[in-house]
Amino acid sequence: MSVTTGMIGQGFYNANSAPQMAASEHVLPWLDDAVAALPLEAAAGVVGLADFGCSEGRSSIAVMRRLVAGVRGRSRRPILTLHSDLPTNDFSALFAGLRPEGRPVFDEGGVFSAAVGGSMFDQLLPPGSLHLATTFNAIGFLSRRPLDRLPGYILPNGPSRTRAIGAVTPEEQSAFAAQAWRDIEDFLRARAVELVPGGKLLLQVFGAGETLRTCDGIYDVLNEAMLEVTDRGLLDRAAYEAFYQPVYIRRLEELTGPVASSGAPFRIERQETYEAPVRFNDSFARDGDVVAFARDYTNFYRAFTEGVLRLYFAGHAELDRLVAQIYTTAERLLRAAPERYPFHYIAQAVLLTRTSDDL
Repeated sequence: MSVTTGMIGQGFYNANSAPQMAASEHVLPWLDDAVAALPLEAAAGVVGLADFGCSEGRSSIAVMRRLVAGVRGRSRRPILTLHSDLPTNDFSALFAGLRPEGRPVFDEGGVFSAAVGGSMFDQLLPPGSLHLATTFNAIGFLSRRPLDRLPGYILPNGPSRTRAIGAVTPEEQSAFAAQAWRDIEDFLRARAVELVPGGKLLLQVFGAGETLRTCDGIYDVLNEAMLEVTDRGLLDRAAYEAFYQPVYIRRLEELTGPVASSGAPFRIERQETYEAPVRFNDSFARDGDVVAFARDYTNFYRAFTEGVLRLYFAGHAELDRLVAQIYTTAERLLRAAPERYPFHYIAQAVLLTRTSDDL
């Protein structure tokens, strides 16, 4: 079974993913250079472009529009854009976004689009069908739960130094680090089959720098909200101790290291750790509106954490009430003391070239 059903649908993720968009925009110039270097003269046929982890499609379509324009500037070959996510993903907004008002979103002619449901850690497309593939953030979700329980905290990377409420042992964290490493290896092997030699692959994901981690703040407040709901009796303590978000926050070397160990034919072209701007942080610093800050902050992480909560606690007798109480409590904690939960969006990115036909 998947570790999550995906992001919240019905437009919620699209409306609350501005930080993710900002992180994606940072590497768009990398993609411009990648398109300019694609082997488009070698053969006829379709130019395949794929995004793995498309969610509701806002960012996926925006990136594809840029890629399509770049390819069309070099070739008149037909283009196929492929948008992939879990089978449980809400694809309705993606489909609407691909054909607004019944017309293709891409202005260039000869562009066709499709969606593919499946795990990005499996091969999902025919061999040699892609020229360029991307994934933004989704690879931060693990393919499986390596441990049955994580009793001290709801995230394998542990709490922030600011709050330090809860703990994860080195042995526990090691199990998740190993799973995260294997996931990148599996992802690379699958994409190596699908990409043509000379094709490009961009991996971008939330991560950790020297001092800051994307998980700090957001998982602190979510963890403390769950503890408060547990103390009220709506959630059993044993259930809290068995629950965790199946997300691992990588350092850059944990994103690039599996390139060599996977045996997949890729060469690293570029790599970087960077901080993306966060609109609700900037707005709060400017106007001090703590109510808006707490609402937008909560909606941001709720968009990618609620699916995990609902999947794991699906048998809870009052699931809707439980979920509502957790996020309502978290928002209240943010309003009361926003300084306790500082958030920085640290991102990692690596651009790869598929080097040969050998697998």
